[in-house]
Amino acid sequence: QVRLVESGGGSVRPGESLTLSCLAHGDFFSRTTMCWYLQAPGKQRELVADITIDGRTRYTDSVKGRFTISRDNSKPIVYLQMNNLRPDDTAVYYCNVDPGSWYNWGQGTQVTVSS
Repeated sequence: QVRLVESGGGSVRPGESLTLSCLAHGDFFSRTTMCWYLQAPGKQRELVADITIDGRTRYTDSVKGRFTISRDNSKPIVYLQMNNLRPDDTAVYYCNVDPGSWYNWGQGTQVTVSS
């Protein structure tokens, strides 16, 4: 049974950093690309970053140079290092697989960036 558990969110000031973690329960992690998504208030969920099995990464333009996605296939955990946070990064962050193949969503982790 697949279960995704996100953690690491919090309330920070602009310019600060957070590291999100997603623990992936289930026998799928080592065979699939993993993704981080965000859902801002009143908006649809959107893809932020993804990482392939062999570590290739992609980012949406708004986070390039600030966020870093990584994975530890032995644990299995996927991380999102978030630097130089901005107020428009405020959202609930979720992990999952590629669009179109989603498993049940976890509870997400709230990130709030405010001065």
